[in-house]
Amino acid sequence: MTMTDHKIFMTEALRLAEFAATIGEVPVGAVVVKEGLIIGRGYNRREIEGQATRHAEIVAMEEASEAIGAWRLSGCTLYVTLEPCLMCAGAIYQARVDEVIFGALDAKAGACGSLYRIHEDARLNHRFLVHPGILEPESRELLQQFFRRRRQRRDGRVVEGARLEI
Repeated sequence: MTMTDHKIFMTEALRLAEFAATIGEVPVGAVVVKEGLIIGRGYNRREIEGQATRHAEIVAMEEASEAIGAWRLSGCTLYVTLEPCLMCAGAIYQARVDEVIFGALDAKAGACGSLYRIHEDARLNHRFLVHPGILEPESRELLQQFFRRRRQRRDGRVVEGARLEI
């Protein structure tokens, strides 16, 4: 795929992340692509479903599996606005996704380059490619705005200099 294709799919993931923010979820969006077509979409749903596992990546991969009638997502690329956490990286590994493309790094919980490098672990029988930084400024800004607004609502003011580390 070309950089233009990557940006198109990341733009859709960003659209989903923006929607998540409007319903009070941490703004993370994801799409699963196979043969140039989106076969799964997801956004964070932890708050609205009351389930810790309802991350954007998991939701998108579940929808993709339903679409193709199989748990194996070989030949698929996952686009996500934030670096996957350990749980999501494990699910990506289990689903046999070929490639992960993400926007913002997650210095506190990232498992695809920041804290851990699950995708390169030679002890595992499947590895996946990772390409960070696609539409990174947009992804990072969306997260920073969300947490800035959350702090403002909680405190009634904006904390100067407070930043989300991603």
